[in-house]
Parts: sequence; C-alpha cells; structure tokens
Amino acid sequence: MLTETAFQSDSGRLFDRRIPHESPVGPHALSGAIELMGASMSFKRNAEIYGEQEPTDYFYKVVRGAVRTYKVLMDGRRQIGAFYLPGEIFGLETGDEHVISAEAIVDTKILIVKRNVAISLATRDSTIARQLWTLTGCELQRTQHHLLLLGKSAAERVASFLLEMAERSQSGDEIRLPMSRQDIGDYLGLTIETVSRVLTRFEKDAAIALPTCKRVVLCDRSVLERLLD
Repeated sequence: MLTETAFQSDSGRLFDRRIPHESPVGPHALSGAIELMGASMSFKRNAEIYGEQEPTDYFYKVVRGAVRTYKVLMDGRRQIGAFYLPGEIFGLETGDEHVISAEAIVDTKILIVKRNVAISLATRDSTIARQLWTLTGCELQRTQHHLLLLGKSAAERVASFLLEMAERSQSGDEIRLPMSRQDIGDYLGLTIETVSRVLTRFEKDAAIALPTCKRVVLCDRSVLERLLD
C-alpha cells in the first residue's frame, strides 16, 4: 500500500515537486514531464504498489522491472488484467478509487506522479492533455482486447500473448518474460498446465524455442500468426 508517509523520493524528502511553467513540447512531452515530476521508488518482487479501492492519487511509469495489475475474484481466483514493462505508464483510472491492484513482478523501479499535478499541467499544455487522453484511450483498448482474447482458444490466447510481448519488448525474436507461467495463465484465463502444454506444442511445431522458462525465441512467427487469422 502506498501512503503519503511511505511516498518518499530517493533523497528521503516527501515528494512535492513542481515543474516549470514552460513544459516539454513535442511527441514525448508527457514522458518528459513525468521525468521532471516523478519521484523514484523501488519495490521488491511481489510487493504491492497500490491496492483495490485505494485512492487514485498517483499514476506510475515503469523504469526497470515489470508490473502486473490484478483482481481477486469472489471464488478466490486471481485475474491478471495487464502487464507493464519499462517505459510504460499505468494506474490511469477515471474514478476516485482503483478498481484493481498492482504488484511488482520482479524487483522494480518506478516513477510516481501526483495525479492532480499532472492534471494541472494538462490544463495549460494542450500537448500534454492530448497525450494523457490518448494514453487513457490506449488503456481502454487494451482492456477491450483482453476481453476479446479470453473468448478464443487456448492456442490462440498463448500465440497472441507471445506476439504482443515480442512487439512491446522490441527485442526482435527473443522475448525475456519477467512473469511466471502462473502469471501468464492468470492473464489468459488458463491453467498453468494448459499454458505449458501449448508452449510445448509450439516448440514441437518449430514455431518457438524455449532455452529457459523465462526466454522464448520466435522461430517462425507465421505459425503463430496463422492461428489469429
């Protein structure tokens, strides 16, 4: 749980930065503003960043590591809503309380930005305002895509996940997965056994190689892409 007391900058002082009236401009204005406004915090593996029903006072940018957002269902199962990688922003919700929780998947460093400071900046900088709006729209698209994905077959879900991770990590055909097989299953609505079985099938089909449980090499993307046609 992130509290005002715990929310400290690396220098040990409570975060209370203000950015200059002349804010960054251009296509990366929001990212530049976050670098100026954000306070750095580190979270250990599996540490909670924020919890469900906590105030949406901040939003966040991953600097190093990875983050998962999730909700615990009535029957005790965990549904992971999204994964966030370095450079990605999360925690942008429209209500006053978070409807999901967020945890660090591995040891993670993030920048934390006060929501009201960012909104104040957006009111006087149209570029920042547009980028915040676009980012919020992208989050909605991500949610819609995820809902549609859950209606597909197990093979289609895993193939879509691998192709998405390859695109987001921008590391070519080799993907380093910070999340566990259990995380992947909870994201795709599959058991860990099903995830492992589908990955083994893809490996036998020469679509992928699995040097380790955390590394996936895409050997033949067309095999995966055909599943999604």
